[in-house]
Amino acid sequence: MGNVIYLDSIENPALDVYARLTEAQIRNRLEPEKGVFIAESPKVIRLALLAGFEPVSFLMEEKHIDGDAKDLLDRCPDAPVYTGNRELLKSLTGYALTRGVLAAMKRPPLRTLDDVLSGAKRVAVLDGIVDAGNLGAIVRSAAALNIDAVLFSSTCCDPLNRRAVRVSMGTIFQIPWTVLPENGLALLRERGFQTAAMALVDDSLSMDDPRLKACEKLAIVLGTEGDGLSKETIAACDFAVKIPMAHGVDSLNVAAASAVAFWELGR
Repeated sequence: MGNVIYLDSIENPALDVYARLTEAQIRNRLEPEKGVFIAESPKVIRLALLAGFEPVSFLMEEKHIDGDAKDLLDRCPDAPVYTGNRELLKSLTGYALTRGVLAAMKRPPLRTLDDVLSGAKRVAVLDGIVDAGNLGAIVRSAAALNIDAVLFSSTCCDPLNRRAVRVSMGTIFQIPWTVLPENGLALLRERGFQTAAMALVDDSLSMDDPRLKACEKLAIVLGTEGDGLSKETIAACDFAVKIPMAHGVDSLNVAAASAVAFWELGR
């Protein structure tokens, strides 16, 4: 059992990470080795622990100490466990805790591109995805639908953003990922990948085009929620690809489009 600390106020500085620091502050861009991220719900925390992530502390309603979170605390006996009544914790975070349990966890070192791509045949490249919910949903689809790795541009939101982790349902801990350098498409090509830009342009291939299935290694490139991929990125890819639509619909939300693309091209 962890070191249980009962709260009678929300002023303890150790609680700052759960409510009073911005995402950028807990990420600690200047000193990444000191950065943390927040995982919510026993299921998500459990997946993080299985993946080797180290907890800094827990915050939970008291009833979960011997309930939903007991196995988590048994695995992490040295981590402090902050607890209090439901209303006190809600006044700290501003909302009822998701399934009553949060964990602050140490950020891992960023993996190298070659490490992430080792053995990969199908990868997703996310370019400028800034909505954490969309990013988390894309990661979840990638993990479920035979994508071997996810690569994020530097213009994406943080993959370990609290909401992204929650929406991914912890799959961000199950699929290899890293941040792609600025010349990422060229680096992928050097490693034998052909690139497919999801884009509505005149020469787009239908997603069921056999040329796509014939690629030994394929990177599926998805763009921003509003504008999609830039003309320069589309031009730099080997293919432009579209999803056939009905009823005059011109496009799907990027998270929905990613699921269709991964299902068709990840097999």
